[in-house]
Amino acid sequence: MFILSQSNSIASQYLSELRDIHIQQDRLRFRKNLERLGEIMAYEISKNLAYTSQKIETPFIEISVPLIEKQPVIISVLRAAVPFFQGVLNFFDHADCGFIGAFRKDGEGNDPIEIELGYIAAPSIEGREVILVDPMLATGKSFIESTRKLRKYGVPKKIHLLSVIASPEGMRYIEQHLDLPHEIWTCALDDNLNDFSYIIPGLGDAGDLAFGPKL
Repeated sequence: MFILSQSNSIASQYLSELRDIHIQQDRLRFRKNLERLGEIMAYEISKNLAYTSQKIETPFIEISVPLIEKQPVIISVLRAAVPFFQGVLNFFDHADCGFIGAFRKDGEGNDPIEIELGYIAAPSIEGREVILVDPMLATGKSFIESTRKLRKYGVPKKIHLLSVIASPEGMRYIEQHLDLPHEIWTCALDDNLNDFSYIIPGLGDAGDLAFGPKL
């Protein structure tokens, strides 16, 4: 597991602005900060991919450079992940991409939160490294349901679960239910979930803050 906030970096500024109730009202800035963190996390993930030496021609001589052996597949969980996903794609600009539409159905009374998945479009992920992008790892159910739906597109070599903020409960749920090789990457690991399954301290509803409230 990789937690970006465990080391001091400029990323702390972007994350703090995402959380700040005054700054986060600026939707453009909110989306831009998600994109910036996506770029930073893509860079961190890139260190763990397989590389191969390839020759290129400079204006003077031919040299060998290490390049990514095979581009990852990037999967965005709509709608909240779009700006965060764009940051990842800015760095993995040759990657194949897929999209999953997901939303949470609030249970009645004491019923648990359920995740509904609708639209899905993805390339083959057979033997590929997959980066599954969703900014909030709350209960972990959307990540697990997404990985199950993706099985129809092949068995990946490894899944990188990428979030901005994660909860301990969500982390445990993933470890208990995900039977594929995986790594978890997050910018911050927060304290817990509240009674409505929102991350505390968190930042609110990332999709609403990025794109406006939904009915």
